[in-house]
Amino acid sequence: MITENNMSDNNFKIEKAKARKLRQSQWWKQKIESGVCHYCGGSFPDDALTMDHIVPISRGGKSTKGNLVPACKKCNSNKKYYTPAEIILKEKLDQDVYF
Repeated sequence: MITENNMSDNNFKIEKAKARKLRQSQWWKQKIESGVCHYCGGSFPDDALTMDHIVPISRGGKSTKGNLVPACKKCNSNKKYYTPAEIILKEKLDQDVYF
């Protein structure tokens, strides 16, 4: 019997595999070549940038070019599983937000 949890786990694995494949692509190499973090705008060496899902996989995001951006490790860690709207709310309210 396939449960919602199994489907979620399977979807997560599929999206992570897509992201790994895109990480090897010329498209991604060009993205990180600029050395700019999508969130803070800071300059970093290529190997200091991580791949971030703007809408996290855990929140329904996909591993597509429109949802993947380079992020410095600090910004990626701070973003966690939040969506862009939740990050704005979190900053405006100066506290964690939960939905």
